[in-house]
Amino acid sequence: MKFQLAINLERMNDTTAMTDVRDHTLEIVKTADQAGFEVVWAAEHHALEMTIAPNPFQLMTWWANHTQNIRIGCGVANASYWHPINLAGEAAMVDLLSDGRLELGLGSGAYQREFDRMHPGLDQKDSHHFMQEMMPLVRKLWKGDVEHNGEKWQFPKSTACPKPLQDEVPMWVAARSPITFDYAVANDCNVMCWPLTMPMSEAEKYKQQLDEAVAKAGGWNRTFALMRHTAVYETEADRVSVLTAVRSALGRFGNLMMKKGDVINGFPEIVPLEELEGNVRVDPDMLEENLVFGSPEQVIAKLKAYEALGVDAFIYYASMGLDMEVQKRSMDLFITKVMPEFA
Repeated sequence: MKFQLAINLERMNDTTAMTDVRDHTLEIVKTADQAGFEVVWAAEHHALEMTIAPNPFQLMTWWANHTQNIRIGCGVANASYWHPINLAGEAAMVDLLSDGRLELGLGSGAYQREFDRMHPGLDQKDSHHFMQEMMPLVRKLWKGDVEHNGEKWQFPKSTACPKPLQDEVPMWVAARSPITFDYAVANDCNVMCWPLTMPMSEAEKYKQQLDEAVAKAGGWNRTFALMRHTAVYETEADRVSVLTAVRSALGRFGNLMMKKGDVINGFPEIVPLEELEGNVRVDPDMLEENLVFGSPEQVIAKLKAYEALGVDAFIYYASMGLDMEVQKRSMDLFITKVMPEFA
């Protein structure tokens, strides 16, 4: 099993300087590059301080300029926010500037609040249609001139400029539903999934959906990656810090997912945890069991279970509002005490 990194520029409040966020994020990315992580993923979100990523390709170009070997991934661009010619050109420029390290992921978005601002009138549950039209079209634009008269976009003959350096750019789809797994496999894309804070059974469900999609397609030889919030700790103080941070982040995440609470100057209000007690996502014991939290030995055991399930690549999700020094200690423990077990 290989290891990848997902990290955001994030602030939970305005007392944290953006320059500190910038420098910390780059330090973690450079550490992952030196440690042999396979890919680093940049997200796309808008008007949210907890995920500062208005243009993933800008972040990717920045990271590429400061790394040597790690591949640079878009995980993921929201297809409904882009024009295909624009996205194809931006992505290909990253491939050019990174000497052929681009990994392109497309998805359907998560927060209706974001759609209401970036694509008014579009319901989040309908956004997968944009992704499904975008994916093959980008591939065509990278090859040469194409005229397109689709449902979502129409344009005269055009091509992407520049073209990618890679003959075949790895393409990824963020999948949770059977229809998306079917689409990813049928279109020869890699798959990334995120069970959020749900138990192992959620990951098992995704693997079953993938297996069913592969059976329908008659085969598939790509990568199945799974992302989890990850923190390795050896002290009670760091353990408490991790659980406190992730519960606070989930309170804000709950705001966005349930459309409950306001967002003030980019900072989502925390949904009071007592209002979420019926939701197991905020129970500390359950979080510590389901997420990849724990001592090096506990984290190794959890990762071995994912490996046995058939996960090809584990995405270490570092962003959860955690203190920067605790994040660094977690990464160091993961690199020195966990990764060698999978060498």
